[in-house]
Amino acid sequence: MDERVREHAAVLVDWSARIEDGDNVVLSVGPDAHELAVAVAEALGERGANLLATYSSGEITRAYLRAHDGEFDENPAHELALVENADVYLSLGGGRNTSATADVPGETRQAYNSARSELREARMDTRWVSTVHPTRSLAQQANMAYEEYQTFAYDAILRDWESLADEMAQMKALLDDGSEVRLVSNGTDLTMSIDGRTAVNSAASVAYDSHNLPSGEVFTAPYATEGEVTFDVPMTLHGESVRNVRLEFEDGAVVDYDADQGEAVLTEIIETDDGARRLGELGIGMNRGIDRYTDNILFDEKMGDTIHLALGRAYDSNLPDGESGNDSAVHVDMITDVSEDSRLEIDGDVVQRNGRFRWEDGFE
Repeated sequence: MDERVREHAAVLVDWSARIEDGDNVVLSVGPDAHELAVAVAEALGERGANLLATYSSGEITRAYLRAHDGEFDENPAHELALVENADVYLSLGGGRNTSATADVPGETRQAYNSARSELREARMDTRWVSTVHPTRSLAQQANMAYEEYQTFAYDAILRDWESLADEMAQMKALLDDGSEVRLVSNGTDLTMSIDGRTAVNSAASVAYDSHNLPSGEVFTAPYATEGEVTFDVPMTLHGESVRNVRLEFEDGAVVDYDADQGEAVLTEIIETDDGARRLGELGIGMNRGIDRYTDNILFDEKMGDTIHLALGRAYDSNLPDGESGNDSAVHVDMITDVSEDSRLEIDGDVVQRNGRFRWEDGFE
């Protein structure tokens, strides 16, 4: 076994999920994540956790959804009981086909997602963490040789997370103290209120309210969005390619939109429910270990020189106690490149220009 696989497992179990003796752990394993699953299982055994492994396949999901009549039972009790009795939920991505569910009808997917709202909430009440094992399908999607992609992935995952957390704390402090954010770049002039919100220093650990590995972003829950934004980073949504998305907001909601490619899937997302027309997240990428786009949101949204916005559900970690944020059955991230001709302002002060933060060399 490549020693980097064991290092990945150790970061996931110790730094990210903070596994303790006696924890009940559900381990969801993708088809080609077997090697990482073995390493994680070994680490869980060493720490005295209780392991239940499940199999997660896009092809299985496709077969089920395409055969179903579309009338889904809400929050099936057997699955809900599994998640409600878990302390930790670890998801190891690594499928054989990144577009496995591309031909599932949009209305079926919407119905399935809407019927599982309580399940999603239960999973998010655990110390959940999602990661991916570098696979040949992901390398192909990123247009890289497999060995090249492995190096790329581990450069993003095996970081000095404590040092990065200290750096990102500077952005968290700026957002926490701010009231309004303005993003200006080619095709984008957008303002968002962040007053009363708490930013998350997403340093790849549940101790930071962070649930992705790799991570390396600071995010908050904006509202009262006005203006327009262009997402120029290519992405795959629901198994379909989407290019150059443009959204226009008035009174916090999307009032117009289009895309050069994949507009049908964008329509499917926006029409899921009322909350899907509003933003649930503003995220600022700060992981300099990610140096190129790979058409994988887990990596691309964390890349330095990017900002991402998510339509749909807001995270409770950004909200005051007892306050509900934007609610939706979806949370869909889209990314804009801010490496050139751009600026990010907080209450009128420029905190990032052309991808460089004001504490970094090269900021002007």
